[in-house]
Amino acid sequence: MSADLVRPLNPRRITVLAVNTFTQLVRMKVFYFLAVFAAVLIAANFLDLPVHAAPESAGVEVLYSIKSSCTGTMTLFSLVMAIVATALLIPRDVEDRTLYTILAKPVPRLDYLLGKLLGVVALIFVSLLVMDLLMTAVLALRTNAVVEQQLHAAEHFGYTAEMKAALEAETRQLGPTWNLQAAVLAIFLRAVVMACVAMLLSTFSTSTLFTAVVGFLVLFVGFFQADAREFYFSGSGTLGRIGALLLSLFLPDLQSFNVIDAIIEGKLIEAGQLGMVAGVTAFYFLVYTFASWLIFAKKEI
Repeated sequence: MSADLVRPLNPRRITVLAVNTFTQLVRMKVFYFLAVFAAVLIAANFLDLPVHAAPESAGVEVLYSIKSSCTGTMTLFSLVMAIVATALLIPRDVEDRTLYTILAKPVPRLDYLLGKLLGVVALIFVSLLVMDLLMTAVLALRTNAVVEQQLHAAEHFGYTAEMKAALEAETRQLGPTWNLQAAVLAIFLRAVVMACVAMLLSTFSTSTLFTAVVGFLVLFVGFFQADAREFYFSGSGTLGRIGALLLSLFLPDLQSFNVIDAIIEGKLIEAGQLGMVAGVTAFYFLVYTFASWLIFAKKEI
């Protein structure tokens, strides 16, 4: 353990472990099933374009529906993958005795944990990238169809050229934009946090089922953690602030990632809000990775 503490990180070694982990996870059929399910759900948005009388409302709700269902699918897929995939890694390596071979080389335990974690993160990133490209294509096609439908109706209702231009600009803001990519980034960063949580749990658990179940419990609590902090610690002075800080430290505050709903509604997200989400992710990544290393370094393997 002492040698492991002083040995510097080796980016090449971590990259090799991450690539091997990525390859190992890609071969698991359960993730193929989830990917196909997500792709089918997103592609289903090609169907049933509704028709309305008023040009300013014609087809607009279908754009909300596409963004809502696509981002919801991405969220579900990424969180399940983050927890389940990470929960599988260490127990499977122990069962296959791969872990003993890796650590006997010797590979520092921090390098091993980072390699495994980054392999999961890479798989989530690639999966979300594919789903994002599919969503963008679907949304672009449907936005063009909605704009065409609106302009046709606006012509019938006698809209001026300026009114039609404003209507088109407003509708295209509901389509594929860079602002929507910020929502996908927030989904990815939230999944990274949950992968870190699952890795921490797996360092002291020998059961994949236990790690997955507790991981989903932490996920559930994380969505309501900010409300619980405000209810129990607001107005409690210094002691309350310390309690709130400890609660935020041990359980991730996933409400910090709730910029997604605002983006779906077409609201612009400022760079500062996105920077805060990235900062929260970096904080939890460092804290949970460091805690995982401390526990795993003392584990008898």
